Amino acid sequence: MKSNVGASQLTETTQTETAGVEKNSASEWREYGLFLLKLAAIVLIFRSFIFAPFNIPSESMHPRLLIGDYLLVSKWPYGISRYSFPLSLPLFEGRIFGSLPERGDVVVVHAPGDANVDYIKRVIGLPGDVVQMRAGTLEINGKPAKKVRVGDFVTPVTQGMRDAAALEGTEFPCWKPQYEESAKGGGTQCRYPQYRETLPEGKSYLSLDIEPYQKGDDTEAKMVPEGQLLLMGDNRDRSADSRYPADGVWIGLVPTENLVGRAQFVVFSTDGSARWLLPWTWFSAARWDRIGEGF
Repeated sequence: MKSNVGASQLTETTQTETAGVEKNSASEWREYGLFLLKLAAIVLIFRSFIFAPFNIPSESMHPRLLIGDYLLVSKWPYGISRYSFPLSLPLFEGRIFGSLPERGDVVVVHAPGDANVDYIKRVIGLPGDVVQMRAGTLEINGKPAKKVRVGDFVTPVTQGMRDAAALEGTEFPCWKPQYEESAKGGGTQCRYPQYRETLPEGKSYLSLDIEPYQKGDDTEAKMVPEGQLLLMGDNRDRSADSRYPADGVWIGLVPTENLVGRAQFVVFSTDGSARWLLPWTWFSAARWDRIGEGF
């Protein structure tokens, strides 16, 4: 008569080992899930309170910023608001540890109203300032900003510029055909009149005033109310900013609560010619010389 003891012990051992494997597998999945939650929390904290990425889709900040630039925007300089969080979660009203930017800072702001859009502009008017454009010259509190003509701004026409023009419904990457010309190395380039503008405190930057007698070249004197900012793009003829009230095109004055952060430096830049299925174009499309450009 044969004994079944060995077979019984083998079956019990196999069941125990299987249960142990299942237990270990469940434990590993729990640990993996906790790891993902911690990682998401770290990313959320970093994204909400420290730095956030921002890309440049238009010419409104030419010549300082080009279409295809990717920036890091610091969150802490002006405090934290609902717009510091992804999706602008309405966790609270106002700003915590809020402070005003300095005149001349390049900032990212959430568009006033319900539009889920962010803009990057330069701070021109702070609360209490009286700002006016007179024949293309900026005046702050009755003082004209120094404006000196310098060498033309010349930039190659890129695929990114063509794509941006197509989104605007035009075929001219240089805004108007008279500003496009042949480039020495082949292709074409845009050439625009360029100026160095200096604010009353002494901060200066390059700006474009492409054509005379554009709408934004002459405005009424406007006092910036408490809790508001007056912003402008450096490319004055191509920026619908705070010079006129919000009307669906111009953004009007922007509440300080809508500040997202201050532009710090360019972390990457592409001319828009890269194709996902052609990996070598990821490198050829990069504008390496722009990486690290600060403000």
